[in-house]
Amino acid sequence: MSDATLHDHDARLSACPACDAAPLASRIAGTRGVQEDIVLSLPTIHCATCITDVERVLQRHPGVRDARVNLTLRRVTVDAPGMTAEELIPVVESIGYEAHELDPAALSASAADRQGRDILMRIGVSGFAMMNIMILSVAVWSGAEDATRDMFHWISGAIALPTVAFAGQPFFSSAWRALRHGRLGMDVPISLALILASAISVYETLHSGHHAYFDAAVMLCFFLLIGRYLDYRTRAVARSAAEELTALEVPRAFRVTPAGDEPVPVAELVPGDLIRIRPGARVPADGEIAEGSSEIDRSLLTGESIPVAAGPGLALSAGEVNLTGPLVMRVTAAGRDSSLARLTALVAAAESARGHYTGLADRASRLYSPLVHLLAFCSFLGWYLGTHDLRLAVNVAAAVLIITCPCALGLAVPAVVTAASGRLFRRGMLIKDGTALERLAEVDAAVFDKTGTLTMGVPQLVSLDPIPTDARPVALALAQGSGHPLSQALAQALRETGTEPAALQDLREVPGHGISGVWQGREVRLGRADWLGARHGEATLSASWLSLGQGAPIRLEFSDRLRPGAEACVARILASGRRVMLLSGDAAPVVQDLARRLGIEEWRAGVTPVEKAEALRRLRQEGLHPLMVGDGLNDTAALTEAHVSISPASALDAARTASDMVLMGSDLAPVAEALELARSARARIKENFAISLVYNIVAVPIAIAGFATPLMAALAMSLSSISVTLNALRLR
Repeated sequence: MSDATLHDHDARLSACPACDAAPLASRIAGTRGVQEDIVLSLPTIHCATCITDVERVLQRHPGVRDARVNLTLRRVTVDAPGMTAEELIPVVESIGYEAHELDPAALSASAADRQGRDILMRIGVSGFAMMNIMILSVAVWSGAEDATRDMFHWISGAIALPTVAFAGQPFFSSAWRALRHGRLGMDVPISLALILASAISVYETLHSGHHAYFDAAVMLCFFLLIGRYLDYRTRAVARSAAEELTALEVPRAFRVTPAGDEPVPVAELVPGDLIRIRPGARVPADGEIAEGSSEIDRSLLTGESIPVAAGPGLALSAGEVNLTGPLVMRVTAAGRDSSLARLTALVAAAESARGHYTGLADRASRLYSPLVHLLAFCSFLGWYLGTHDLRLAVNVAAAVLIITCPCALGLAVPAVVTAASGRLFRRGMLIKDGTALERLAEVDAAVFDKTGTLTMGVPQLVSLDPIPTDARPVALALAQGSGHPLSQALAQALRETGTEPAALQDLREVPGHGISGVWQGREVRLGRADWLGARHGEATLSASWLSLGQGAPIRLEFSDRLRPGAEACVARILASGRRVMLLSGDAAPVVQDLARRLGIEEWRAGVTPVEKAEALRRLRQEGLHPLMVGDGLNDTAALTEAHVSISPASALDAARTASDMVLMGSDLAPVAEALELARSARARIKENFAISLVYNIVAVPIAIAGFATPLMAALAMSLSSISVTLNALRLR
């Protein structure tokens, strides 16, 4: 029999992967213990230093296993069994960060949107003030002296100081929280620079100096805010797959009651409730259709754009769309227990995982703040001792503080991971392990299973003619007692002819061989050729054999079709120079024919699950980094042994759990795209590191040498952060 031998499972096989994919998220998430996680909203975090601080303080707290911050979603997911959000919120607040328990029923981008509007308001205030101060400065630049000059300086100060206090509030409040709790965040040097620029301007005005820098202080604040807003906007463009899933959550449902339809928050739904889903509405919870018929858009889970016919008994998942007719659904899970919420948590956890490059960036960011202040202090001392010009020394120190901001380095990895995972999600690839993208970039060999992976794994009997009419009830009784795809296909074909199963005794399935029973005192079997004493021969179709206890076994042939995109996927991987192998438990002629059709030169037939795992182990011993793509119970060990692994959504639970990524749709082409995107993502990360390194190598000496004003430093720092994020957006 073929390598799709799945004797021990009770999964329902369907020609439509969507029908099998609906419970995907809940099954995977269930194995990860998602319900133990506590999710806290962190509205004030904005940089790599924030990530490091929050994760460190939580991971040090007794009872916390792990903590992962997602900067894009401004939240932290804490693995702390037995603990509550009320116990963890004070831990985060103890280092100066605002924290709230996240209500999954109310998740949205509204908090991030409010922050964007707040920054825009402060930009408007600082821009208006800057223009007025610039007009006043024209008189000073034109030669105004003594009392006239002092008057314009005082007027400028009256406008500038309240403006800097208001517009710079995001920097000042963040810096104060950091200092109050003994930290040096990125906003500390920025705030110090704004204060120094304002203070030196007041000093000059009090002493009737020729130059005041109120215009420069307000301009500095203006451009720093613009840089922060542009950074916010570019990260919003690269919004994560988790945020896209969050946007699909429905806040309310219409519960069916004796008094009529009652609108209720989704969080209040309980299993057993009946809810009405109107045409065009999104499904608010997991459940089963009780009444009505319609068509369902399941592209959320499968990537398939073709609607699925829906009727009583069909399982629906939160986030799917009811297209044509009203439905009444019986709720099975809602809120945090829904498949959509679990899928969101799974994706968010993957995006927050720490790989090699992320760890490198975090370590570098932690060294930045103390180094920045040391450089600024040394610059101040050097210039003051060398020139005895306090104003000049302060300006140089302020420029150094601003220009060495670690934003670019902190965003180097998260921006790329977010953009890449979002693109893969839209192509139907769910990343379960955050380090999978990094490992996928190292892949130099791809190993494929056959049935259910390169082919659809839904066989159809070619013809019933080989089975005598009087033997068909026996064949049906054997076939429906087995979970093997070929047996199920035979049973379906026999039932369609109206055949009724015979009564068999001692029916039992032999894993890896087939199923047997006793009929009229004779042993009858359905299964592999060698188990029944037959030879597969040179046929290129999958086959099973039926033995009626006398005479030669009857050969039954089954056809299978290639999975959509299989040819393009294999061709693209081969063209990239990677090694491609086909490992199958099917007969040699069948495997050879498929390998020939796909252009795969390396193939092996009749491979057992143990041999598949050993083959992957040998590839790794040879120094290769193999990708394994498989879907069956017999592929689980190989998926675990591979450097990185992918399973289709139609795969068994065990295979999906063992894999690092899940292919949501039926098209195999995204697998090849994922390999190319992973390498591109690794290249973007290295480019971002290079951008950050070159920027600091060039900019810091310029600032220390006194060639950069605080205003120029603000512009340079903002451009460095934006350039890193824009480079990551090239992946989209």
